Amino acid sequence: MFLTCIFALLMYFEVWSYEAPEDKQDVFASRACPAFLTFTNAAYIVGVTVELPCHCKPQEVQSVVWFFRRHQGSSDETRALTDHHGNKLLDTSQVLHSSDLRSRFSIRLFSLLIFRAAPTDSGLYICGSAHQDFFYGYDLDLQEAPTLSFTRRFSQESRKKRRYRGSFIIYSHPLYQVFISFQSWSVCDRCGVPGEQVRVGLCYVHSRFLHVRYRLANQTVASCGSEAVPTSFSFLKQGPKVEVKSCNVTCPNEAPPPSKLIALMGFLGYSSASMPVPVPVFYLSHPAERVLTLGCPGARLNMAVAWDQGSKQIYRSEQTSGGNFSNFSPRIKIDTGHHLVFHPAKTQDSGVYYCWLQGRRAAEIHLLVYLHLGHDQPVWSQPDFPAAIQTVFKSYAVMTALFCLLLICRAGIKHLRETTETHLD
Repeated sequence: MFLTCIFALLMYFEVWSYEAPEDKQDVFASRACPAFLTFTNAAYIVGVTVELPCHCKPQEVQSVVWFFRRHQGSSDETRALTDHHGNKLLDTSQVLHSSDLRSRFSIRLFSLLIFRAAPTDSGLYICGSAHQDFFYGYDLDLQEAPTLSFTRRFSQESRKKRRYRGSFIIYSHPLYQVFISFQSWSVCDRCGVPGEQVRVGLCYVHSRFLHVRYRLANQTVASCGSEAVPTSFSFLKQGPKVEVKSCNVTCPNEAPPPSKLIALMGFLGYSSASMPVPVPVFYLSHPAERVLTLGCPGARLNMAVAWDQGSKQIYRSEQTSGGNFSNFSPRIKIDTGHHLVFHPAKTQDSGVYYCWLQGRRAAEIHLLVYLHLGHDQPVWSQPDFPAAIQTVFKSYAVMTALFCLLLICRAGIKHLRETTETHLD
């Protein structure tokens, strides 16, 4: 009873010390939609999850519809995005959860999410209403990297030279310039063991002849696949670059738990050393001979992600032209969106996989790859079917031979007994 009173008293003080946050201002009430619809240029590398916020809408509009039109298409080709059931994607309860990969499009809080964006997703995206009132638009350019390049460690002097060259020019002409703009290097994706750092360079065009309706904040720069680039400049389009370099950092000391938690655990008889930070565990099953894509829970666009297969690390550098493919099969690789892709998955891929976020282990995934037999996949189409048939016939032959041997032995023993009895008579 005494402990209960103390606990209630502590909770009483905790409640009174809590301050409710002030109401946040409605961003849509302070930002009016433009009278003339323009498109914000946004460039990403394929494979990432793209988020396109609807920055403005009338306050009376409670749900939005996103429209799509391919580049170089006419206004008549603008269509509302639909899910796999053919329903319009409204930000209501009908929106699919992100874990449902049957649809890569979803709307949350008026923002459009595109999971594992593909090159064919490039185009114009417009946030509007079911009555085809348009509020905000994007010119989305998804660039596909043909290969990865492994960058070895530089000397201090060469590193200084590369530091201020965040971009380099590919083509230079009085009318235009084409250049690759690199992001900063990510943090080391692992700690305590050798890891990797990644940076992405996207293609951009600098010109005074870009279309005024499709531009970045800098009115003379647009991504190479943007609608702002004139069709006469289309031959200038270059693929992005993904660079990888090795790194090795020590793991930081874990932050101690809150003092109140330590006191409570001490009261219950536990020490602070027996309170490790748990890693979420997930279980997944998938049919064999089909493409499987694993995403790291909680990963975002600019986060460093790493993957381990049990105690063996999976490195992007093994996918480059100078990588060593004997250690890990290229059938399993990390794509530019930091997903672990099995192309295809096989039964021997079953096991435990770990993913890292920002240098710390973030999730443990138990994967089971099973043989799938259905109407669309007969048993004789399985790759192991000939070996299985051969094993069955061999077993049958061995069992038949043993049976015949037993019959012969039995007949021989019977014959010897009859011969012995006749001789005695």
